[in-house]
Amino acid sequence: MRVVGYVRVSTEEQGLSGAGLQAQRAAIAAECERRGWTMVEMAEDIGRSGKDLKRPGIRIALDMLAEGEAAALVVSRLDRLSRSMVDFARVMATAQKQSWALVALDVNVDTTTPSGEAMAHMLATFAQFERRLISERTKQALAQKRASGVRLGRPPMIDKRIERRIRAERAEGATLREIADRLNRAGVKTARNARWHPSTLQRVLARG
Repeated sequence: MRVVGYVRVSTEEQGLSGAGLQAQRAAIAAECERRGWTMVEMAEDIGRSGKDLKRPGIRIALDMLAEGEAAALVVSRLDRLSRSMVDFARVMATAQKQSWALVALDVNVDTTTPSGEAMAHMLATFAQFERRLISERTKQALAQKRASGVRLGRPPMIDKRIERRIRAERAEGATLREIADRLNRAGVKTARNARWHPSTLQRVLARG
């Protein structure tokens, strides 16, 4: 079976010294030799956090798997792939959808075997549980803020003086196009430093 290995260290110092990287590479290579797998790529991320999947090395590995260049992703430790169980669950779902295997040597995750696949599904279940807990905690925190009178949502996009001017001109019968043209001629910019358009004014007036 053709596989892609993946290694990661979280600091530049570790990457330059080789601490951690060499051990990860050796563990993956040994497993490939033991099982007769052919490693077509050893992707790596040096000085990268495992908090999410926004890393060039893991993207290379996942792209190769998506294109069918390998049939499995092998990591020496699950936390090298990701420290987020939610991201792990996403990788698992992608692997199932694209029909490639995931192997993490330290936690017996190995979707090429029935027992390893069961372990992977159990971890994915915990990830789903984690997502629901986070969602519930977020809802409770927002409810407490509302009860305390904290105003939630995006702050006003424009200066209050400009908003009053828009409302006053509208009340005097000016069209949205006329108001937008006047603001643009006066050099007044929106909060995003852009030109005014009737649709922008509609959003301002809709705030009540």
